[in-house]
Amino acid sequence: MKAKPTKSYLYEHVARIGKALSSPKRLELLELLAQGEKPVETLSAQADIDMRLASAHLKALREARLVETRRDGKYIHYRLSGPDVSQLWVTLRETAEEHLVELRVALEQMASEPDSLCSESRESLLQKAKQGDVIVIDVRPPAEYEAGHLPFARSMPLGELEKRLADLPADCAIVAYCRGPFCLMSDEAVKLLRANGFTAQKISDGVSEWAACGLPIETSKN
Repeated sequence: MKAKPTKSYLYEHVARIGKALSSPKRLELLELLAQGEKPVETLSAQADIDMRLASAHLKALREARLVETRRDGKYIHYRLSGPDVSQLWVTLRETAEEHLVELRVALEQMASEPDSLCSESRESLLQKAKQGDVIVIDVRPPAEYEAGHLPFARSMPLGELEKRLADLPADCAIVAYCRGPFCLMSDEAVKLLRANGFTAQKISDGVSEWAACGLPIETSKN
């Protein structure tokens, strides 16, 4: 008859998650994967690390059952093992912001234009977007938009935004978003829009934060 597991054995398994999350780059990879499934080549480029290091970090996340893989020919695609992993990232980040003043100060210093943050509640923004009172734009890459985006949002990737300004109404407020509070793409979008005469703000939410609050997320299939 097998001996019953000890409390230490149980804590050890929970600690596997903590160990997997102990690397800043692994946290960044989780945030990137919260935007949708991606091959290691894309993750390596977006996280600004070489392929070998990206693969090592992804292996550690996979061993902790936080990510899964899918093979497509010679390419291996990674995805989060469940929506609860995305919520875990949001909870961890929000806890860090609540307790670490250094993080809050760093986030404030990152904001190039303090007045650029939209003060609307999520529910109010959703209603205004539905009514057409504001235009919400998603400035992430197209594949991330297709995997999941805020309701009524338009895909306007940052790299294409300047060429597509004519697609936006000049007399309507624009609200931009990207991957979340640590992402600067929406800041760059607001700066570009304001420089061209638009009334523009950003929200710090990404799809992970929106979903963690129980609000709807749409895909390109919706």
